[in-house]
Amino acid sequence: MPATRILGIDPGLRTTGFGVIEAEGATLRYLASGTIRTDSLPNGDLPGRIKLIFDGVSEIVARYEPQQAALEIVFVNVNPQSTLLLGQARGAALAALVSRGLTVSEYTSAQLKKAVVGAGQARKEQVQHMVMHLLKLPGLPGPDAADALGLAIAHVHVGSSQAAIAAVTPLQRRAHSQYRGGRSY
Repeated sequence: MPATRILGIDPGLRTTGFGVIEAEGATLRYLASGTIRTDSLPNGDLPGRIKLIFDGVSEIVARYEPQQAALEIVFVNVNPQSTLLLGQARGAALAALVSRGLTVSEYTSAQLKKAVVGAGQARKEQVQHMVMHLLKLPGLPGPDAADALGLAIAHVHVGSSQAAIAAVTPLQRRAHSQYRGGRSY
């Protein structure tokens, strides 16, 4: 089975984390991670921040050429304005991914934590430590990059489970929460 390159994106209006891994069977290999920061722009420059996120994700896709992408689903915050702003940052990342022809799968924060740490209520520090351990990194990745790498890891686990189920059942596999030319359910 050839290696699959996966890009994880943890969207944020100020800081968007990214992580790129390769998966070959159960073997995971770290390729890159980091953040796209928009805090150099004024707080009121929402269009500028959205463009910076879109351009940054597009550049990462061009540089690392992933075959698949995993994106965190926005949770509903207590503050509706914050939720709307985060949703716009997420939309910029999503638009950049699909404009490059990638299939994008979505995962909640709890799904990411469950796949990486084993507990859906894990703390950010636990995710950082497990990502470091699973990818054999020399040090802790930053929290946003760790979440992005965790999304890519979660995608590896979920994708292989879906393939195994599809191989043993006559039922049609559904691409729930995946994007390619539109949302499918």
